Amino acid sequence: MGKIPPAMRSAPLPISLLKPRPSPPPRTPSSSSNLLEIPKPRVPLYKGPAKKKKTTKDLKRTVPGPSIPSPPQLFNSPDVSEAKAVVDAISSASSASVNPVALLQSFCNAGASPADSFSFLRHLSLRFPSFTPDRSAYHILLIHSCLQPTLGDISSINASLDLMSSSGFPPDSSSADLAVRALCSASREDDATELLLRNLSVRPDPFTYNFLVRRLAKTRSLSTVYAFVDELRSVANIQPDRITYTILIDSVCNSRNLREATRLLGILKHSGIKPDCYLYNNIMKAYCMLDQCGEVMEVYNKMKDEGIEPDLVTYNTLIFGLSKTGLVDQAKKFLNIMTNTGYFPDIATYTSLISGMCRKGDTLGAQKLLGEMEQRGCSPNECTYNALLMGLCKAGSLDKGMELYRLMINGGMKLENPAYATFLRHLCRANKIAEAYEVFDYARESKSLTDDVAYSALENSLKAVKKLRL
Repeated sequence: MGKIPPAMRSAPLPISLLKPRPSPPPRTPSSSSNLLEIPKPRVPLYKGPAKKKKTTKDLKRTVPGPSIPSPPQLFNSPDVSEAKAVVDAISSASSASVNPVALLQSFCNAGASPADSFSFLRHLSLRFPSFTPDRSAYHILLIHSCLQPTLGDISSINASLDLMSSSGFPPDSSSADLAVRALCSASREDDATELLLRNLSVRPDPFTYNFLVRRLAKTRSLSTVYAFVDELRSVANIQPDRITYTILIDSVCNSRNLREATRLLGILKHSGIKPDCYLYNNIMKAYCMLDQCGEVMEVYNKMKDEGIEPDLVTYNTLIFGLSKTGLVDQAKKFLNIMTNTGYFPDIATYTSLISGMCRKGDTLGAQKLLGEMEQRGCSPNECTYNALLMGLCKAGSLDKGMELYRLMINGGMKLENPAYATFLRHLCRANKIAEAYEVFDYARESKSLTDDVAYSALENSLKAVKKLRL
């Protein structure tokens, strides 16, 4: 249990460990001479995990494309002559209203080249006299040009922009945003930077700018990102804002480059931008992953000194980091602090503490905390139970571990690989081979692990027992 997964699913299990449900009798292997024979699983059917709720991500904006109804796919070929013939037939035979913009989108979707799509738009204007291309039509051409797999060649994009300007629709900030996002979706980040720096007269808005910075931080080297930020600052006088620095600090924190994160934090402050709690939380998380609790506490104290109030994520990060490094008593103090501050402990809080207490061998305290967790209306989830299961096994409380395992079965919970391997190992050492096979069956039936991983752990546990008996 080295880290807590980001998505911690709550499971409805308000059942105390002290009152386990009756467990079914253990199964006996069909042949005592072959320990690795796998009996037919006899476990409840696993219903699958609960559906995750959709959440909005911070610092991101979804920009809708042109509002165009989805047309039927009229064009199965990118041949412009065939497409024009279809338009001629429609314009002469159909009395119903036709949306030329939808026809343009359909032709582009058929794989037309940018030049043919320009020609097709002109033909639409001729065949439908009442149709005057608007900005949405030119945006279709712009996006289509950006989606072409022509790395390093933005001539068709420039042609789209020139056509917009000559038609009375000069590119605006929405044009820049659509072009940048389309280029990035086609993995043309270098062309997107070239477009903003050299070929686009319009100034991108902060959303477009930070979107591209985020994309470059994920796909390019840090020096490339810095060069883009510096050049856009000198060319267009676009200054990095708090979101920009947060993206950069997130990137270096993910690569465990905490020295660079500290340097960027200093630059941010020197620029007159005040760091927020979100930014400090990310730095603290990175230090936690490196087991550097001294630095975590230093960042926390710096937050307090600057008048930034910690939030629930701050306290959970502190408790996780302290528990992970064995400082459980100090983690408990922060549990009291966060409660007194008005924040209610959640699954992440309790799971971190339970995992830390199990590492210290305090399984009784972990079970007591589990009961307290349930009394407060916070239902344990898979992470909580897997941490406690592994702790009980390592402490030699195999009977309690079996009780907990039964509760997990009743709740349809999955076994995590570390807890599963530890559980099997201790069952085999205690000569509970039938129970080990049962756990193996459940791991496979519930899709907790792949068959290879589940079988490998069982095989290793049985081989270890054989060696001890020789």
